[in-house]
Amino acid sequence: MEYLFSERVKSLKPSAIREILKNSSAPGVIPLSAGNPAPDAFPYGDIQELSQSLLTDTPVEALQYSVTEGYAPLRQHLKDYMAQKHQAGTDNDQVLITSGAQQVMDLLTKTLLNEGDTVLCEAPSFIGSLNTFRSYRAKLCGIPMEPDGVRIEGLERALKTEKRIKYFYTIPNFQNPSGITMSLEKRRKVYELCRDHNVLILEDNPYGDLRFAGEDLPSIKSLDQEGVVMYAGSFSKVVSPGMRVGYALGPQEVIQKMVVCKQGEDVHSNIWAQIVCHRFMTERDYEAHLGRLRDIYRRKSTVLTQAMEEHFRPLIRWNPFEGGLFAWCTLPEPIHMLDYVKEAASRKVCVVPGTAFLTDESEACQSFRINFSTPTDEQLQEGVRLLGELAREMA
Repeated sequence: MEYLFSERVKSLKPSAIREILKNSSAPGVIPLSAGNPAPDAFPYGDIQELSQSLLTDTPVEALQYSVTEGYAPLRQHLKDYMAQKHQAGTDNDQVLITSGAQQVMDLLTKTLLNEGDTVLCEAPSFIGSLNTFRSYRAKLCGIPMEPDGVRIEGLERALKTEKRIKYFYTIPNFQNPSGITMSLEKRRKVYELCRDHNVLILEDNPYGDLRFAGEDLPSIKSLDQEGVVMYAGSFSKVVSPGMRVGYALGPQEVIQKMVVCKQGEDVHSNIWAQIVCHRFMTERDYEAHLGRLRDIYRRKSTVLTQAMEEHFRPLIRWNPFEGGLFAWCTLPEPIHMLDYVKEAASRKVCVVPGTAFLTDESEACQSFRINFSTPTDEQLQEGVRLLGELAREMA
């Protein structure tokens, strides 16, 4: 039978990261490509106890249909938590619980975009979100990154020249893939520019609680008193990605439309997981848990950095990072990045080519991404040694 795919999806390609992950699980492969939390970061005992209590005392609550907006106690707690800890949110903002933060990108795009509308985004940026935007046939306009965040002149130029812009997508903390954190000055300027041009900001913050060095910076959402920012949060990196619980905090007018769209997608997110996340935040020491995660990633980032200092210099450079899960590494010009990544894979070291994170994958790119949360310390050290050895050979 001949299958006729829709115009919207027939040009889409599989996620480069997902394709690499298929190979990274093979025996003997060193998986520097994944973006998974460290195995020892999961609160196994707490999740088991909370689940057992829930299924013993009120099982119907966890097994029955629920409302699309999400578990009401969790929604209220998140709104209070964002207000108290991050000074973010107004009386007009509402919370929507989603199936991971990825669904925030999908629902907002479905709510706002018509085919051919423009999405501004950092370049490079998270491939999962880029593919979501592509699936709605958006025009992607990448804004180059600098060491302290998006290039303001490039954003300002795009806001003035691009047509039918619906929003600017940003990951301001420990950006995936670059690891860059946007400065406070630039956060304020981004907010002011988008507000003045009537363009929504989609602030994606999955890594904000994983800062293990430096000082916390206020979210862009904390600057928002005029309904300019849609904030996407997630439990994937701080509790469990498998539970698929994320949330949006934004203007009620937009949230209400996203709710209607969600009703047609999955009715509601996993209610058992929502209740467990709520009880974990309210019945356990959540801040102590976050502190333990920071200790884990501080140590693992140190292992990676020491290995790169020994084996990468002077050929391979990397962006400094103060949190998150990734290091963005750049090869010298004589080395062809894609050939390098393919040869590394043949030597059983998997990294993600930088082209996967570009709005135009045909653009030249000398960078690749390393994840330091998933591999063991020994895998990190050996993987970096092999990558450094390969760079010296190819140079």
